Amino acid sequence: SALEIAVSNATRALDQPDVPLLISSVKFAVNIVLDMLVISKFHVRGVQPTVNTQAARQLACNMVASIAGLIYFLTTTWQQRRSQRIEEYSSINPSFEHLLTLVRPGVYTFAESAVRNALYLWLVSGIVAMGSDYATAWGVFNTIRWGLLMVPVQALEATSLASVGHAWGAWRRSVGPHVHRAAAKTTELRGIVRPAVTSSLIALAVEIPLCLFLSFYGARQFAFYISESVKVSHVVAKMWKTIDWSYIFYADSTQLATILLATKPRWYLYQSLVSNLCWVLPWAVVVSTVGITPDDAWEYHSIVFGGSLVFSFFDILVVNAIGALRLVKGRMTLDAV
Repeated sequence: SALEIAVSNATRALDQPDVPLLISSVKFAVNIVLDMLVISKFHVRGVQPTVNTQAARQLACNMVASIAGLIYFLTTTWQQRRSQRIEEYSSINPSFEHLLTLVRPGVYTFAESAVRNALYLWLVSGIVAMGSDYATAWGVFNTIRWGLLMVPVQALEATSLASVGHAWGAWRRSVGPHVHRAAAKTTELRGIVRPAVTSSLIALAVEIPLCLFLSFYGARQFAFYISESVKVSHVVAKMWKTIDWSYIFYADSTQLATILLATKPRWYLYQSLVSNLCWVLPWAVVVSTVGITPDDAWEYHSIVFGGSLVFSFFDILVVNAIGALRLVKGRMTLDAV
């Protein structure tokens, strides 16, 4: 998984979206083949599907897809290098200095992910303690969330992140890579943030109809199809109808957060810490101490998860506004590139 994500993100940032497309296509094809061979009702005779089988299937999908993408990327890059003349002084070989260039902004995203996932695991442990039906419903809810809602959101996020990053890089080159303070014109600022705003509008156009469809029709049926449990499907439908609207905020906040991630990763960490420490952490403490039961657990969990999405949206808006104001007035410290 780490190799797959690294290759996909790196090649997408290098304007080679064909590599992530190849990785996803290979993963999809391998997943179908292995599902039919070892998981489905028509699997190979003598094979008994287990939890380990599921894990091995996931490992095989990720490994084959990531290696295929990496080989494809190296092959195309090598062919391109042969067909184009590269100046002798421009070295493209990996080095420790190049690694440090990537590590510096990566430290902020690593810290953000560590804090967010630590709190999430704490909450999930409480969800599992609520019993099999509630835990299964949460798993099905996440399957619907990741399988339907997150696909267009993440696709738009990747496009916005690359586009904002390129626009920011072009502006930084125009003012000088070693300049630490510079004021951006309003037109330049609009050019930097335009991809994120466009992605936000597209996300609204996609997510609103999808959320309405799932709320009024699809959630319970889809949940029953996955779980084959009437009780679980009703719990999932309740979960979805309670916080479906908050995922509209999530879709937009994800696109707007790419402005911070592509320009000031440190600020991206700060806004995430504000959201997690000011909303998720206090409610996680409440959930773990009030003695919730399966009957009233979702009343608390909906506030934690749904509320955090709404809180993050306004948090990101405020941080983006502060950053834009400081950039226009020339008060923002620019990292050397």
